[in-house]
Amino acid sequence: MPANVTRVAAGRATLGSSRLKRQKGSTLVEFALVVILLLTMFLGIAGFGHALYAYHFVSNVAREAARWAIVNGSTCTDDSSCTAPATQADIDTFVKSHAPGGIDTSQIATAVTFNPPGSNPPPICATAGNADAPGCTVEVTVSYNFNFIFPFIRSTVLPMSSTSEMVISH
Repeated sequence: MPANVTRVAAGRATLGSSRLKRQKGSTLVEFALVVILLLTMFLGIAGFGHALYAYHFVSNVAREAARWAIVNGSTCTDDSSCTAPATQADIDTFVKSHAPGGIDTSQIATAVTFNPPGSNPPPICATAGNADAPGCTVEVTVSYNFNFIFPFIRSTVLPMSSTSEMVISH
């Protein structure tokens, strides 16, 4: 009886080794497929993280530029940073100078509107030359055309925009 058990065990061993020989390259193929999926997922996460970083910049800089515009209105008297009145060019320069690394400043556009429609400013704001007077409103819109770093995620530009409106205080 022990001889039969040895033959059966030997037969199983040879059967198992032939299966191993047939499946030798399958783990390499499976690994390649899994690595491609994982790398695509990780690069996608990185790309969308960069897009979120850019949108956060657009949102924050629109608020900061509107705040800068209301502080640097027509009656600003602070000599250190005042360029009264705050103009479109001044606000555009402010926005572009606050761009962090990873943001392409050539893709930033800034639009400034004093007393935008529907803001109900005081009557003095309707008078010519008083659009940036205290009590009037300023609306700053910052737009940014975002391009993904990894071209396989999206090939077109992703436009981002944020608007902030505040009342001029100086």
